Amino acid sequence: MRFLRRSLTGIFLLSITLVLLAWAANTVRSAVDARLNQEPRTFAQREREFTVNVLVVEAQTLTPELVVFGELHSQRMLDLRSATGGTVLDADDALVEGGTVNAGQVLVRIDPVEAQAALSRTRADLQDAQAELRDAQRALDLGQDELTAARAQATLREQALARALDLQGRGVGTTSAVEDAELAASSAGAAVLTRRQAIATAQARIDQATTRLARVEIDLAEAERNLANTEITAAFDGTLTEVTVTPGARVTANEMFARLIDPTRLEVAFRVSTSQYARLLDENGSLTRAPVTVALDASGVNLTANGQITREGASVGAGQTGRQLFARIDNAPGFRPGDFVTVRIDEPVLEGVALLPATAVGSDNMILTVDADERLQPVPVDVLRRQGDDVIIAATDLEGASVVMERSPLLGAGIKVRPIRPGVVEDEVSEMIQLDADRRARLIAYVADGQMPDDVKARIIAQLEQDEVSSETVERLESRMGS
Repeated sequence: MRFLRRSLTGIFLLSITLVLLAWAANTVRSAVDARLNQEPRTFAQREREFTVNVLVVEAQTLTPELVVFGELHSQRMLDLRSATGGTVLDADDALVEGGTVNAGQVLVRIDPVEAQAALSRTRADLQDAQAELRDAQRALDLGQDELTAARAQATLREQALARALDLQGRGVGTTSAVEDAELAASSAGAAVLTRRQAIATAQARIDQATTRLARVEIDLAEAERNLANTEITAAFDGTLTEVTVTPGARVTANEMFARLIDPTRLEVAFRVSTSQYARLLDENGSLTRAPVTVALDASGVNLTANGQITREGASVGAGQTGRQLFARIDNAPGFRPGDFVTVRIDEPVLEGVALLPATAVGSDNMILTVDADERLQPVPVDVLRRQGDDVIIAATDLEGASVVMERSPLLGAGIKVRPIRPGVVEDEVSEMIQLDADRRARLIAYVADGQMPDDVKARIIAQLEQDEVSSETVERLESRMGS
């Protein structure tokens, strides 16, 4: 009996377990069938609207600005070299790197002993040449006197010959007397010829002495110049650089020991592309004297100076492109040759153009405008210049149009937008409404069962529990509920 009672009890419990399992399985199947047969929830579809920043196009006159980089140079630069060699006796205190000197200031004195000795020798040679010229002149004077005496002697001899011939013709003179007179006359003529030759020799001697004197005077001027060159002075006001000489050092002829730079006469050399160069030409094809602004950003201190384009490079140069231009800089304190600067060039004025952000123009040169229905319409534009973060476009056909300032992949033709214009403040106050108990409870239940974060749920429920709720919030929630 005991065994039978336990067996029946076990069978009863097993039966109850099977019944409960069957009931649970039926409940699950019914829930699944109900879920599968339930119609999907539908929500009211509303067109998506994007908020965009727009800019109204206004045609105006602009001066484009071309920004390039260049290097400063000095228009006046001089290599200081020693004309003569020797030992440096004295050097000015300003003869250091960065030293400032004035025009005519003596910078270096070279030992003048050799130059002085050469000058003394040349002066002695000059005295010899002058003495030789005087001696030759005296010899010429004596020769002329001797020639005068010889001619007088020859005249007397000819007169004696004439008397002897006259006496012979009258039968008084003898033949031997005539012959002696003829020999004497011939000797007197020979003496005149000899004196004339001596005068020619004296004149040639004078010419030689004059030539020698001229050469010696040239040597004297050169010796004086060499002596003067032992003192090297500054040719103009400027600053010294690349100084390599000190007192006691020995320099050779034509050795460079410093470089003098005029920091007040600066110019900037910069290179532009061929298209940029073409925009700087006038109607005759000549380079315009466009104004430039040079800026040097030195540790946050921005040094600026104004200037003007003066000339262009004669050739492009091997391995180079574009054109090299030069601009003179006026009144540029703080700038030094070798500075790498930013050059801003004012291009010719453009009329009937507009300035837009570069983000407003796509890669296909299209912009998006907002029509009367606040929908986007693509419009092609002519981009005239790109400078920095802006572009300059032709605005003749776009006067008054609203252009999207920042394009994105989400924006395209026909999309509904909500334009926001710079400087316009929209004072739109959402309408506040009162909710009945059923409507309030339904909205609170929807928010509580939604997939929103807990802090968002708490904030929205707190708004819904107020006496008056924003109509915009209510419309947004009900549109999601599908009611």
